Amino acid sequence: MRFATCFALSLSLLLGACATTGQGDGRVSIATASNGQEFGGANCVVSTGAGSWNITTPATLQLGDANGELRIVCNRFGYRTSELRLPPYGQTSGSNVGVGLGGGSGGVGVGLGFSLPITSSGGGYPPRVVVNMYPQ
Repeated sequence: MRFATCFALSLSLLLGACATTGQGDGRVSIATASNGQEFGGANCVVSTGAGSWNITTPATLQLGDANGELRIVCNRFGYRTSELRLPPYGQTSGSNVGVGLGGGSGGVGVGLGFSLPITSSGGGYPPRVVVNMYPQ
């Protein structure tokens, strides 16, 4: 019975540590630049797993927690189409969890290791993204 209690407590502590929340408030500012100089007026499509938005740079979107890859495609007359893809940061999947229990003075030691598909919606996107565009 002691093993089951230790296992349950250890597992709940480990799983609780994996469930972190994202950093920031979910807003992402998007700008466009060429040769290090920012400029506005580019038409961009911003998409995640949660949907897609049409914007004109510079713009700020409320995206919330990460929901898949952040994809930004921008167009402006006189420039080539530019695409930027960013994976969310701070998400974990397929986390390894290990639990150990030892005994003393000739007791039996028990070890248990397994992989759980733990994912958290707590990842995020950078608070500011600059899409580089190149003249045609």
